[in-house]
Amino acid sequence: MSKKDLIPGIIDDLRAEFGDAVLESKSYAGDQITRIELNRIHEVCQYLKQKHHFVYLVDLLGTDRFTAEDRFEIIYHMISLKTGARLFIRTWVPEENPVVPTVTDIWAGANWNEREVWDMFGIRFEGHPDLRRIFLPEDFEYHPLRKEFPLLGIPGSFSLPTTTPDSQ
Repeated sequence: MSKKDLIPGIIDDLRAEFGDAVLESKSYAGDQITRIELNRIHEVCQYLKQKHHFVYLVDLLGTDRFTAEDRFEIIYHMISLKTGARLFIRTWVPEENPVVPTVTDIWAGANWNEREVWDMFGIRFEGHPDLRRIFLPEDFEYHPLRKEFPLLGIPGSFSLPTTTPDSQ
């Protein structure tokens, strides 16, 4: 049985275990992408690790869908080291109060990924042990990967070094 043949069984198991929390599942470019209800995402990730051995969280990332409802998306890319199966789980997050439960208690390696998503998109991870900015200063008011952020930045938001070698 190939790795890709395992995925439909895993998705069927998720549907049996979590019912309507599995909102959609589709194949794209040879990978399976499954959308999970936001309030059940932590539970589903924990189940996938315990039951299906998805012990390796390859990546966790955010995107700005720039839509009126459920503006943001969090994507979890994981691999089962037992079977080699690869799975993408995603959840949509509203623009108002964008909060997602942390998965650092499931995969410790999610720590920096969640901090990066917080820094770049402003999506909070509830229960994160150290949610602070990872690239930008703590007092920076903006989240630069949001679609409405100006391409040239916000004038005056950063004090930049001078462009001439002799100026102080």
